[in-house]
Amino acid sequence: MSADGGLVKPGLLFRSAVPFASDLVPEGITWPPTTIIDLRSSKESVIESGHPLAGAGVEIHKIPLLTELSPGEVPVDNLVDLYQLVLKSNSGRLVQVVETVADSTGATLVHCAVGKDRTGISIAMVLSLIGVPRDEIVADYLETAKNTLDIRMRLAAMYGLDEPVPESNFLRTPVAAIDGVLDLWESHATGATGWFTEVGGTDNTIDKLRDSMVQ
Repeated sequence: MSADGGLVKPGLLFRSAVPFASDLVPEGITWPPTTIIDLRSSKESVIESGHPLAGAGVEIHKIPLLTELSPGEVPVDNLVDLYQLVLKSNSGRLVQVVETVADSTGATLVHCAVGKDRTGISIAMVLSLIGVPRDEIVADYLETAKNTLDIRMRLAAMYGLDEPVPESNFLRTPVAAIDGVLDLWESHATGATGWFTEVGGTDNTIDKLRDSMVQ
């Protein structure tokens, strides 16, 4: 993946649905990551006794991007509006996510329940700030579509269901949803970096991201 002035270093930033301790790890990846950012609300993770990847040397950061969200509950009726709601009501927490990625001393995993909505916005923010082209950010977001059935099965396992959770528009990956996010950032006079600093981020955080993630 390209970025301004170079390439994004591999093995530093991951996104996923809620991880399981039993997950198979791809070859060549040290697991678990040093830093884990859990974007779920407390209502979503209430069934767990602790984070599935908690352990020595792992820092868990809970930064809910929709603090009142309960399992199966969505405050709007489409993903385009949901993504805009996250940006409007949780920009400060999105800044906190980026700061946590920038401060990580190793690899970082960002996840929510499904790994594409709150997580997709967060990853898109990081990639935008380090200068990854728009088409590559959209392509990364669309990777989730290849794993929809697996995600439905994973969600079912979390709640003790025998069958995958039903298909839903909210489990899809519409380009319009991530396009709306990128359009908003790009509409700022100085692009994504200007939007980020306007909502509370700093140039220092952006510099740290670029220094650590771009080769």
